[in-house]
Amino acid sequence: MNIQHIRNATLKVDYAGKTFLIDPFLANKGAYPAFPNSARQDQKNPLNDLPVSLDSIIDADAVIVTHLHLDHWDDVAKEVLSKDMPLFTQNEQDAQEIRNSGFQNVEVLQEDTVFEGIQLIKTKGEHGRGPILEIAGSVCGVVFKHEDEKTVYIAGDTVWYEEVEKVIKQHQPEVIVVNAGDNQFVEGGSLVMGAEDVLAVHQAAPAAMILSVHMEAVNHWALSRTDLRTFADEHHFSSQLIVPEDGERFVF
Repeated sequence: MNIQHIRNATLKVDYAGKTFLIDPFLANKGAYPAFPNSARQDQKNPLNDLPVSLDSIIDADAVIVTHLHLDHWDDVAKEVLSKDMPLFTQNEQDAQEIRNSGFQNVEVLQEDTVFEGIQLIKTKGEHGRGPILEIAGSVCGVVFKHEDEKTVYIAGDTVWYEEVEKVIKQHQPEVIVVNAGDNQFVEGGSLVMGAEDVLAVHQAAPAAMILSVHMEAVNHWALSRTDLRTFADEHHFSSQLIVPEDGERFVF
């Protein structure tokens, strides 16, 4: 198994002989306005260039879109991805919106989805805590399983809460990818995991390798890579945490 962190939540996952593109956010640096009511209003999104060529990123067997926020599914993705690419999404509402962009092979993830012999198990997530959830909307994650590979849990845009713990207990993933930039608006609190959430993930799965992504890529981030690495050192789990730079690739 091979995971390449592209930028933000965008990943390339080579798994059991197939390549998955996760949450494609593919625009050039500065293509979109800053997200409002948040930090760095003078910086346009994305904050960084793509680390590898667009052609190499979209060379995949299937796409998984955990939800339709701009930094997970953008106009460039809609334009450049093949319209007959197998594409998985969290619910029928998202699937229909993607079909409206011309995509013809869109399937809603279930807890028993199988693609080319690979189990794809949809998981729940909460894109924040309290009233902000109504604004943030629904999201999902996905567990990958195959007899020849380690189990991978891509948590998606979620904070730590009981459903994340339940997924870890049920599926015992050996690799966990968390979105942990602690992104937030001026009000409403964290939209995704912060440092304490990542620690909770580690405590629930102490033997798992954790990859922390969705960091320093859009203007409303609040947790830096450096600060998360320092926190992991201080709390004695840095050996189980990878905080990749854009473009880095890891084999498990």
